[in-house]
Amino acid sequence: MTKEAEIQEKLMQMQSLQQRLQVFAAQKQQFQLQQIEIENALKEVSKTKKPVYSLVGEIMIEKPVSSIKKDLQSKKKEVDIKIKNIEIQEKKTRKNADELQKEVTKVLK
Repeated sequence: MTKEAEIQEKLMQMQSLQQRLQVFAAQKQQFQLQQIEIENALKEVSKTKKPVYSLVGEIMIEKPVSSIKKDLQSKKKEVDIKIKNIEIQEKKTRKNADELQKEVTKVLK
């Protein structure tokens, strides 16, 4: 493989890694928004003395506050896990991108 072809291939790989990082950032942002919504819902449910309703399909059903809290806490745990997984993937991808950048720099010298 020629030096130019090798550089070109590594640059394409770096571009692919950058795109993956952008996707991870967008996904992470979506999950963080969900996390905020869930936390706000938990706060509101904790404050209320009135009946609490949950959407099931297109129907609203009255549920005990404890049941709603449990559901929200479960959803929050799921979102937290998803965010952590994305952060792990982001870290690995960044590391690969940094290594690739070093290789390109080395080849160019």
